[in-house]
Amino acid sequence: MSEYRSLLMRSNRLLGSALIEQNLVKFEDLEAANERLLEIATTGDMRRSSVLSVLVYEKKVLTEEAMLHHVVDEHGLGVIDLRTYDVPENIRRELDLEACWATWSVPFDHEEDFYFVATAYYLSSAVRSFWEKKLGGQIIWQATTMDIIADFIDRTHLEQKAANKNDPRPPTMGSRAPVPSPTSSAALFPMSDTVSPFPPLPLAGPSDSRPPLPT
Repeated sequence: MSEYRSLLMRSNRLLGSALIEQNLVKFEDLEAANERLLEIATTGDMRRSSVLSVLVYEKKVLTEEAMLHHVVDEHGLGVIDLRTYDVPENIRRELDLEACWATWSVPFDHEEDFYFVATAYYLSSAVRSFWEKKLGGQIIWQATTMDIIADFIDRTHLEQKAANKNDPRPPTMGSRAPVPSPTSSAALFPMSDTVSPFPPLPLAGPSDSRPPLPT
């Protein structure tokens, strides 16, 4: 975690500031969440070191559904369910998983100079700046939930580990465990014919399943 600790803390700090500025949480709730975040961060557990996770799942003063609606309505993002998207193998193989944990964001496709990034932390300017610099191209941001991000990182980690059995480096994440959630992400990203409050999601399949490029 040491390499990305500064990024993780900055991502969370600027997310918290944005939540206050956009009236999504109260100042006193954010202060309490930040104190709890510092406690968790000392353990080195990147999965649990999230101010959004504390606000949503421990303090219960915010919901991810409210966050998704906000970034869709106010910032024009689309939404993505990575469980139904065929992420190219070369992207999964080369993905920097610690950077993904630190920013709760996952690059999931690439076409010409455009990169597609799914994120639960869009409101954090530190997250946007980090990926813009790292990828070096224009980014099409897609909103998603923390447990969908966590599930994708875990599955990708297992793939990378299987492909690099002789790699002496330690694993980049802890044991497999879902992000606690009082409301399953299945309710936010229905896999059935249930009516969704969000636009239709791209399904796994050929390359044209990706979100559209800007015109």
